[in-house]
Amino acid sequence: QVQLVESGGGLVQPGGSLRLSCAGSRIIFRIYAISWYRQAPGKERELVAAVTTGGSTNYADSVKGRFTISRDNAKNTVYLQMNSLKPEDTAVYYCNVGSGWGKGTLVTVSS
Repeated sequence: QVQLVESGGGLVQPGGSLRLSCAGSRIIFRIYAISWYRQAPGKERELVAAVTTGGSTNYADSVKGRFTISRDNAKNTVYLQMNSLKPEDTAVYYCNVGSGWGKGTLVTVSS
């Protein structure tokens, strides 16, 4: 069973930054692409960003230029650097590998 643990969420003012982390097992991080999703209140879960084992990335249009996904295979960790945060970025952020999901970390962007 895939075990993923997210961290780094919190309350931040508009325009601020946060870095989320997702830790998992070495096997997972060596052979799978890893994605970040988010789910805002009353909305469906949506893909935010993904990174392949080779380091190729893709982003939702709404976060391009503001968010950066990266992976550190040596630390079995994937990061989501979020800059220029907006209130509409408020959501629970989830790490995903295949059918495995973490429990999520809450990001609240508010003044």
